[in-house]
Amino acid sequence: MRLQLTVSVLAALMVNAAAHADTLYAGGPIITMNDRQPQAEAVVVRDGSIAFVGTRKAARAFSPDARLVDLQGQTLTPGFIDAHGHVSGVGLQALSANLLPAPDGEGNSIPALQKIMREFRAHPTTPEGYKVLIGFGYDDSQLAEQRHPTRQDLDAIATDIPIILMHQSGHLGAYNSKALELAGINADTPNPPGGVIRREPGSNIPDGVLEESAHNLALAKLMPAMTLEQSLAMLEAGQALYMKYGYTTAQDGKTDAGTLQLLPLAAKAGKLKIDVVAYPDIEVALHNPAMQGPLYGLNYTDHFRIGGVKISLDGSPQGKTAWLSKPYYKVPEGEKPDYAGYPAFPDAKVNDLISQAWGHGWQVLAHANGDAAIDQLIHAVAAAEAAHPDKHLMPVLIHGQTLRRDQVAEIRKLGIFPSLFPMHTYYWGDWHRESVLGPERAENISPTRWVLDAGMKFTSHHDAPVVFPDSMRVLDATVNRTTRSGYILGPDQRVTPEQAMKSITLWAAEQYSEQASKGSIEVGKRADLVVLSDNPLTIARLQLHTIKVLQTIKDGEVVYSSEPSP
Repeated sequence: MRLQLTVSVLAALMVNAAAHADTLYAGGPIITMNDRQPQAEAVVVRDGSIAFVGTRKAARAFSPDARLVDLQGQTLTPGFIDAHGHVSGVGLQALSANLLPAPDGEGNSIPALQKIMREFRAHPTTPEGYKVLIGFGYDDSQLAEQRHPTRQDLDAIATDIPIILMHQSGHLGAYNSKALELAGINADTPNPPGGVIRREPGSNIPDGVLEESAHNLALAKLMPAMTLEQSLAMLEAGQALYMKYGYTTAQDGKTDAGTLQLLPLAAKAGKLKIDVVAYPDIEVALHNPAMQGPLYGLNYTDHFRIGGVKISLDGSPQGKTAWLSKPYYKVPEGEKPDYAGYPAFPDAKVNDLISQAWGHGWQVLAHANGDAAIDQLIHAVAAAEAAHPDKHLMPVLIHGQTLRRDQVAEIRKLGIFPSLFPMHTYYWGDWHRESVLGPERAENISPTRWVLDAGMKFTSHHDAPVVFPDSMRVLDATVNRTTRSGYILGPDQRVTPEQAMKSITLWAAEQYSEQASKGSIEVGKRADLVVLSDNPLTIARLQLHTIKVLQTIKDGEVVYSSEPSP
């Protein structure tokens, strides 16, 4: 029987063939992050994986019919891996008023915050039924008044609707009188464990600023319920921002119970375009059946997996709630001269929670900014390893802002992987020197060089939505450590552009135990790639932050493209 193909069938076959054709990238610098083959002229992608890396001539011989993508002098690198962030929280940020100070926003004074919130109420971006006004990202260190906004400041915006201003750290919030009322907070409300309700001078009346668990509990009461469609849209908004900055793997740190239900639904619905790894809050995880199911482990299902658990041991250094071993350089108003922050949990509870996680074989991500909190983590991990000698896990220290040199040796001995936060050197470096830690301690925040000198690797993260997931800002801060004022904070802690690039590619893949499939451009690995406007290894170091992400490619498919594109 003679086979006849219609024009439409032929067209469909041609489209299908094109979709499965090899792609050859050439015509610009290719940074592989593979020490055995650090650079190449061409890369061939086949069926979502790297099939060839080498010369352009050999690439064409390997795949004669490959579709050529001419880089036009632009740079190809591995896709960026989010060592620590909160992709679902970035979605919430997208639905909130932008209170960030310059250069990311206009929130540089309390009147400016009030103006932004009034305009946001007049032209909201929130879903229907969202009966609370939320602004995200105010930073008291950058406000002209050098203080947090109070309930009176927020009442001047409105008193008929609850208003919440989220501090840029995410560890504090400012609430108007209506929000405090609906949260059930008044002069008789005691401080919750691990949190503080700030009071007006000389009284017990709340001034509107809530710290740590007090903020988290109030926020949980006031956040409106959203439909599944609204929740998915919020998650997609967060994911879109990650892709804009070249991330092909995102983290959702300290995932709450609701989001842990949402993420698999989003994955199944095809909403996840990049890989998302969830680390549920440790207390949520201990009672959640998902931790025993197929979603937990190293294998992705529709771009989603659960990688372990997250525990927060203290707060924010810029918010002065991180737990230090020595007092803050300038203690917050109303605190005693020896104020050094406070822990989220007592030692016994931390030891118990981490030991339980160890017993389950879960990787633990531990938020610890202050060196006292890092001591707490070191002791808990040592106890867990002693109690479970058969379990060889790789816990991760998240932030490690005030990691002391003697503690570097301790975390190396225990196999704790440091994920540091050098972006603080730009955003809060001056504040750390002048108010938080003082000149001496501030020099060594996020001590990347100490870690390298000890023979360890590190990752560098953004902690979005604390700051935008801007990969080039991460890179710039890790290399240059330049503050807003232009001061170089801790010049001895600077690293090379290549080391900084590894901290968001290959070393980040190792943190996730995914180095066999991600983090470098090598044959057999996933075709997770980024096209950059310039070469981060050769551009003037102080210009690193000016590099633009032109394309983000996940498993060989372009998931983000800007203009101009190759």
